[in-house]
Amino acid sequence: MKMRMKYPASWWRNMWREALPSGNGTIGAAVYGGVQDETILINHGELWHWGRKDELPDVSHTLAETRRLMDEGRYADASWHLTNTLKERGYASRLSSRLPLGMIHLQMQTRHAFRDYERSLDMATGEVTVRWLDGAATVCRKLFVSRADDCIVYELLGREQSTGADELDDRTAERCARTRDTGSVGCTGNVGSIIGESAVPEPAVHAGSSIATDAENSPDSSGGISGMLGLRMVKSDRRKDDPAYQALENSIVTKVEDGYLFYGGRNDDGTAFGAAMRVVVTGGQRISDVQGMIRFLDAERVLVLVKVFVKGHSLEQEWARLKQQLSTISLGYQDLLERHVQLHHPLFYSAQLSLTPREEATGRCNEQLLLDAYGGQASAELIELLWHYGRYLFISGTSPDSQPFGLYGLWAGDYRLMWGHHMANENIQMMYWHAQVGGLGELTTSLYRYYNGMLDDFRDNARKLYGCRGIYIPAGTTPGHGRPNQIVPVIVNWTGAAGWLASHYVEHYRFTGDKAFLRETAWPFMKEAIAFYEDFLVMDDNGTYRIYPSVSPENTPRNHMPPEGQDLAHPMPTAINATMDLAIIKELLMSLLEFAEEMEEPEEQRRRWQEMLRRIPEYRVNEDGAVKEWAHENFQDRYEHRHLSHLYPVFPGHEIDPAEAPALYEAFAKAVRLRKLGAQTGWSLAHMASIYARLGDGEQALGCLNMLARSCLLPNLWTVHNDWRGMGISMNLESAPVQLDANMGIINAVQEMLLYVSPTRLKLLPALPSAWTQGRVQDWRYASGKISMEWDVKAGFFQAFITAERLTQMTVQMPAFMTGTPEFSGEGEYTIDQLEAGRYCFHIEAGGTVYVNGH
Repeated sequence: MKMRMKYPASWWRNMWREALPSGNGTIGAAVYGGVQDETILINHGELWHWGRKDELPDVSHTLAETRRLMDEGRYADASWHLTNTLKERGYASRLSSRLPLGMIHLQMQTRHAFRDYERSLDMATGEVTVRWLDGAATVCRKLFVSRADDCIVYELLGREQSTGADELDDRTAERCARTRDTGSVGCTGNVGSIIGESAVPEPAVHAGSSIATDAENSPDSSGGISGMLGLRMVKSDRRKDDPAYQALENSIVTKVEDGYLFYGGRNDDGTAFGAAMRVVVTGGQRISDVQGMIRFLDAERVLVLVKVFVKGHSLEQEWARLKQQLSTISLGYQDLLERHVQLHHPLFYSAQLSLTPREEATGRCNEQLLLDAYGGQASAELIELLWHYGRYLFISGTSPDSQPFGLYGLWAGDYRLMWGHHMANENIQMMYWHAQVGGLGELTTSLYRYYNGMLDDFRDNARKLYGCRGIYIPAGTTPGHGRPNQIVPVIVNWTGAAGWLASHYVEHYRFTGDKAFLRETAWPFMKEAIAFYEDFLVMDDNGTYRIYPSVSPENTPRNHMPPEGQDLAHPMPTAINATMDLAIIKELLMSLLEFAEEMEEPEEQRRRWQEMLRRIPEYRVNEDGAVKEWAHENFQDRYEHRHLSHLYPVFPGHEIDPAEAPALYEAFAKAVRLRKLGAQTGWSLAHMASIYARLGDGEQALGCLNMLARSCLLPNLWTVHNDWRGMGISMNLESAPVQLDANMGIINAVQEMLLYVSPTRLKLLPALPSAWTQGRVQDWRYASGKISMEWDVKAGFFQAFITAERLTQMTVQMPAFMTGTPEFSGEGEYTIDQLEAGRYCFHIEAGGTVYVNGH
C-alpha cells in the first residue's frame, strides 16, 4: 500500500499540485519533498474566505416571461432573462474560496549533493516519507496528520551511516511484527483460501525502505542534522496584486518563545486563524527566534507537532490554548503514529481489491507506472493503486463531522482557485458514488448535513427565483452560502440539483436501513425536492409534462451554437425537456412511492405522485439511433461535449434494463459512443468508464481509464480537469486545474466493472476486461450485506461468498466466463432458485452466508 516517487514536487510556482497528501478529514498537510528547502502546505476544512452573500430579490415573475419567450421560439432571449433581471437588481453574490491556512517551512543544511532520493506515501497509515543519501548517511523525514491527537506530526531523523539493506529490512520487519487480532471471517471449504486471512492487515509502521551506499561516497562523520523551522503564509504569484490578498498578508503575525512558534492572521470576516508549533530536539541544540524561526543544531532527531485553529476571536487566546494542548503530548513519533493508525486503518481497509498477483507486483514508482500508461495501457498495478489512492484521499479529506469532500480535498495551495466550490451538476455526486459499495458510507453523512444545513436558503431560492414551494439548490455552493451565485444561464436555469442529490440520501438509507435517517433526514429532503417540481412542471397539449426552462449540464444544442469560430463557453443552454431532468424527476418519484407506505404518506399524495410519474415524457431517439439529450424536436444533439447527463437512466440511475427495454438500452449505448474524444476531461473519462461498465463493456471502460491515465494524471496521481499539453484526448485549457473528482470517479468505475449493485440485483464481474485475468475483492457492499470474490479466468476459477446483514432477496448474475453450473453451499437460512442460465434468485435470512464455487 505504498506509493513511491523519485522526484520532488516540480510544477514550477505551483508545487502544491504535486505534493504528497496526508489528512485526518479536517486538517490536511501536503509535503513538497525538497531536500534543502522544504514546504508543507496546511489546510483546514472549515477555513474559507472572500465570499459575498447578497439578499436574493424576488424575481419570480420572470418564469412566466421566460416561458413566453421560449414558446415564441426566442430561446436566446429566454435563456438570459432571469440572469439579466438578477443583474439589473444589483444581485452579485459570489462563492467563497478555500483559504490555505499556512505552511511549515524547513531549511536544512546539506553536506553533499543528494543521491538515491525517494518520497513515498504509505496509504495504510497516512505517513509521508522523504529520504535520500547525504554522502554516506541516510536522512529521513516523516509526517502524518493524526486522527487521534488532531495535529500534524513531523519527525526529522538525524544522519546515520548508511547500513546494508538487510539490516534495515530487519529493523522494518521487527517493527511490522506487532500484530493485533482483527479476527477473520468464518467460512468453510475452499472459500477459506480467499476469506480466511485477517480481514484488516496489520498497519505497517516503520522507518521505510533502505537505500544502498555508493562507492563514490566520501567518508563522513555521523553528525546530526541542522536547520530552521518556521510557519508562514502561503505565497501566491497569481494574487500578489489583489487588495484582498494584500490585506490578508498584512494581517499575518508570528511569534517565537522557548521551543514554540505561533502563527496567525485575520480572515475577511474578522475571525482569526492560525497554528502553534512545538519543536522537540533530541541529541542536539535548539535555538529559538532566529529570523522568526526555530533553529536546531547537530540533532539526532527533531519532533515537530503542529495544531491549528480557525474561526477564533483572539490570536493570543488561541495560541495559549494550543500551546497547553501541545505541552501535554508526551509520546514520541512512533507511539503517536500507532495511536493514529488504530483509527485510520479500519477506514482504509473497509474494502479491499487486488488485480495483481502478489508475485507479479513490482512496486514500481509512480513515474515508471505513468510512463508505461503513457504508452497506451495502464497496468493492472496502476489501476489497483489508483483505486486504493482515491479511497485514501477520500478518508483523509473528509469525515462524518467535517465538510464534504471537495474538488481540492484538504490540499488547496493557492487563493481563489478555479472551481474550488462544491459543484452539484456532476462533481460532488461523482466524489460520493463509490462510498457505499466501498464500505465508506459512514463518511457520506457530512454531505447530507451540509445540504440540509442550508434548507432555508434553498427554500428562499425556490420562492424568489421561480415562485415555487420546496427547494432550489444552486449548482455551486460553499459552506453557509446556498444562494444563487454563478449568475449565468447555464447554472441559474438548471433545476436538477436537489433531485439528483436526493438519490444519495436514498442510497444511504438503502445501505444502512437506518429508519431514523429516513424519517428525519432523507424523507424531508425528498419531499422538499418534489414540492418544487409539483409547482414547476406544466402540462402540454398531450397531457404530458413540459419541463422548461431545462438545462442539460453544461451543453448547448447543436442548432443553437454560434457561428463557427465564435468562442463562447455556454452559448445557449436553456431548452425544453432535457433528458436528465426527465430521469431525475422520474427517479425521485419512484423513490417517494417506494417508501411512501413506510412513511405513512396519505393515499391522496401517493396518487398525485403516481399521476406525476405517468405524465413524465418518454425518452426519444435521434436519427443516429442514439437517445436524445433533449426530448423535444427543437433541440439537436451535440456530441462535442464532456457532460454525459442524458445517460443518467443507465448511470448513475438504474432505470434502463437491457432485458426489459433492449432497443432503448442500445440507444443509450449509442449515445455514449458518439461523444467526441477531444471534448473530454479527466472527470468525464471517469464518468464514461462507469457508463461503459453499466453497459457491460469492460474493454471500453478500461479504455477510458487508459486515456485518463495518459492525459489527466499528475505524478502524485492527483487528477486534473484536462491535459494541458494539447495531446488531443481532452479539452485544451492552459491551467489544467486540479480536480480530485476524477480520482473518486476512478474508484467507482473499477467497482462498477467488477460488481453491479442495485436495490434488487447483483451482477458479478459484469464488465471484466480481458486484461484483468486474476483478481480478488473483499468486503465490498451491497444494500443489505457484503460480498467477497476471487477469480482466475485462465484457470476457469471463481469463488465468492455473499453475506446478508439484513434480510436479502435479489437476483444474482454470475460472471460471463463461467460456463458450468455453480455449486452453492452456505450457513444460516437461505434458498436459491435458478431463473435462467447464469441468473439466480437468492433469499438469505439475516446472518446467513452463501458460498459460490464456479468454473
